Order: sequence, then C-alpha cells, then structure tokens
Amino acid sequence: MGQKETITVKITKFTHILAISVLAFAAPVGVTAQDAKQNHGAKHHHYKLIDLGTLGGPQSVVYEQVTRSLNNNGTVVYTADTSTFDPNPYFLYPDGYFDPYIQHVSEWRGGVKTDLGSLPGNTSANTQWINERGIIVGQSTNGQIDSLTGNPEVIATLWKAGKVHNLGTLGGNGSAAYAVNDPGLVVGWASNTIPDAFAYVVTFAPGATQAHAVLWQDGVIKDLGTLGGPDSAAYFVNERGQIAGQSLTNSNPNAATGFPTQDPFLWEKGKMIDLGTLGGTNGYPLSMNNSGQVVGVSDLAADQNLHQHAFLWDQGTMKDLGTLGGTFSEAWQINDAGEVAGHSSLPDGQVHPFLWKNGTMLDLGSIGQPCAYAIGINSPGQVVGASFDCNLGGYNAFLWEHGSIVDLNSLIPADSSLHLGQASSINDRGEIVGTALLPGGDPQYFSNGYLHAFLLVPCDANHPDLEGCDYGLVDAAEATNLSPGRVLRAEQRLPHSHRAMRH
Repeated sequence: MGQKETITVKITKFTHILAISVLAFAAPVGVTAQDAKQNHGAKHHHYKLIDLGTLGGPQSVVYEQVTRSLNNNGTVVYTADTSTFDPNPYFLYPDGYFDPYIQHVSEWRGGVKTDLGSLPGNTSANTQWINERGIIVGQSTNGQIDSLTGNPEVIATLWKAGKVHNLGTLGGNGSAAYAVNDPGLVVGWASNTIPDAFAYVVTFAPGATQAHAVLWQDGVIKDLGTLGGPDSAAYFVNERGQIAGQSLTNSNPNAATGFPTQDPFLWEKGKMIDLGTLGGTNGYPLSMNNSGQVVGVSDLAADQNLHQHAFLWDQGTMKDLGTLGGTFSEAWQINDAGEVAGHSSLPDGQVHPFLWKNGTMLDLGSIGQPCAYAIGINSPGQVVGASFDCNLGGYNAFLWEHGSIVDLNSLIPADSSLHLGQASSINDRGEIVGTALLPGGDPQYFSNGYLHAFLLVPCDANHPDLEGCDYGLVDAAEATNLSPGRVLRAEQRLPHSHRAMRH
C-alpha cells in the first residue's frame, strides 16, 4: 500500500464502544519528527494520581466521546463494575465484548466514592453527563427484555440528590439521556411505537421503532421531531437551551453509506435547523459550546470514499476545518472561546491531534508513539488525549499546554501501578480524568480487571497542600526523557464512548 493510508472504523452497532482500527501506516513506530518541534522550554506541573477504583468488580471506565465525566467542581462520574454478574449484560467494554458484571454509575466527590446505583430490577447503568450542580444523566437497563428486539430494555436515567429517576420514553421500549445543562434541561432520544428499521443510525442501540430527539424539562418529555426522516437524537444542550444532535432527512439508504442521509441539527426557539454537511450524506455533531457553535464530522461531496473532514458550524455557516495534509479529520470538542480540539491524518498516514484557533489548524504532534488523537479541551486551551502506535497499541495519555506535548505518565509518581492510557477530559481547574491500564489481565476477555478510571489533580497554586504532591516543576525535555513511552500489547485497547463513528 506504500504511502497510502487505510483508515477503518469498526462499527459495533448497538454498542457503547468506539473501536478505531488504523491499518497500513508506512511510518515506523517511534518518536516522530513532531516531537522535536515541541517547546522544550515549557514547564509542567506534577499531578496527584487517584485510582478511582471499582464498586467491587474488576473494572471501571471513563468514556470519552459525547460525554462529560468531570465538572469544574472536581466531581467525577464514571461507570464501574460491581461484584455481581449481570444475567442480561448490555453495556460493552472494548472490542464489542459484553461486560459480564452489573455496572453502576459511580461518583467521586471530595474524596468520597458513592455507588449511585441504577433503575430497579438488578440492572446496569451507564453515565453520560454531569452538570455543575452535580445532576447526572445516562441510561440504565430496567430488568425487562424488549419483545421486539430480544435485547434488554434501556431507559434514560437521571441521578439527583441521591435518587434515581426513570425519564421514560415516547411510548416505545427505549430511551437514553445524553446531556444536562445547569438549569436542568435534559436531552437525548426516546422511541415511539411506529415501526422503523433505521433508528440505530442515530441511537446506536437496538430498536424496532422510531427514535426521536427529546427534551425533558421538569419531568415532562417533549418530542423535538426530525429533519424529515424517521429518526433523530439530541446529544448536547448548552446553558442557553440550544440543542444539537443529528437526524435522518429521509428514509432512503444511500449507496455509499448504506443508510439514509443524516445531517447535524441545532434546535432553538422551538425549531430544528438543518446545519447541512460538507457536501456528503453523513454528518454528525461531536460538541457544542455556549455560543451555539457546533463542531463534528461530515462526509465530503459524493461521500468521496467516506473520507470525512472536521466541520465548524457558526451562525449559519458550515466551515470545513481541513486536515493536516491527509484525507480525514475529526473535531471532537470546542470550548467557549471557539478553540477546537481533534485529530487529523498526515500525508504519510499517521494521525496527529490538532488545535484549531483563529482560522489555523496547529499540529500538536505526538510523544512516545507516532500517532495520537485529542479528546478534550478546557477554557484555558489545555488539550488532552492519547498517543498510540498507529495500530491500537502503546497507549499513553498526553497533555498539551504552553506549546508542549507531554506524556502524563512522566508527571505522576514513578512507583505508580497504573499506566495512564487515555486522558478523556480536562476541566477549567486543570484536573484530568481518563482510563488507566493495570498490569496483567487477559485482553481477550475484558472482565479480568485491567482498566481503571483515574483522576489527576495538578500540584499547583489552585490545589495547595495536597498530601503527597510534588510542587516542583518539570520541563518538557526532562519529561520526555523520564517517559519515552511504554509500549503495551496491541490488543490492550481502550474504551471509547457509547457511540460508534463511521468512516
């Protein structure tokens, strides 16, 4: 294949996992040329590492895409195994394996871990979003089997003040809550009773009836409709009450994608606005800020072999953010300053994270491994994500700040038993959550306990007198020498979110 790249994304329908397969890269594994471009004069803080543990079972995880697991008050929510086996497992861990344990939403607040539980019926739950008030939304199985699909029923769930609330449906057998803003508006999708074959395209869950984007307000569910097709789903709601999601525009499958045209939308003032695409028949949002700017991914005209570009929609204009010279890019998060974090392919087929600001896409490079992707960005413009060996191995969580990318494993105590594989989110106080790998474990069976959620607290002026914190600074060059990048087995894949992305 020479210098050509082949990027495939494994579609695990009805899953809560994104599995990216990056194949046939021409560049060798090792430190890339971009490493040499980083600002070695930058200084980084050490971090206090907190293993968030589990709820008695072997594993816990922080999902990444279209989720918020850490608020600016330092409260973390994540999904953790209990010690009880699930008779009807539904939620997945890497590579499409059902986790055999009952999973609950776990909260870490002020050093105290709490099992927030799930809906009644000996069920499992999954978290999607926490707001600044500590209200949490997600979904939970309810102990019932959907007679139309044969799968466990999953219902949108809200956790507030120690209580678990069933948010209901539009009459069908399923729903999910994806986001909640500080005033308490909740968005997601809910099924009705009209037979439909395409709901999975927007819900990524099994279903035999239509799914519509919905808004829950004061206990009342509102159907937001669609862009003309049978199905839609809402993924974000900002503090102004604007809602972003995606919708089918018709019910006719396209030859290139195999499913009907789907466009991102913005719902405001009672109307659903079609944001359009970059010319193709497949576009979806991945983040929205409080100004109503939306970023995501779109196919190009004629779906061009399903290669996609990152987009920014702002005040009626859909902008192609371009690439770092390769064939695809993805915009994963936007902050309130309009800065965008994502990743893009290079001309040689490698993948690098980028920061887009002021009309320019900046290559953030990689460290320890030749490929990397960005997941989160905070208001100060710090970016987090993971580097990897371009073939689903060698994961190292990274932080980019002050023009320098650093392996977070070099900023934690050297005797830590955890290896920080992926940093998924960073709040405005610089605290970071993600998923770490433990020594051992069987990568072919993901119940053997090698994934743990983690929290990093910076040893800085905003976090004084933390026990065990090293308040000295580390320069970028020293951090690189301390941690050249631990190589993990390629099978040790990290968890992504509830949604499967398509290329």
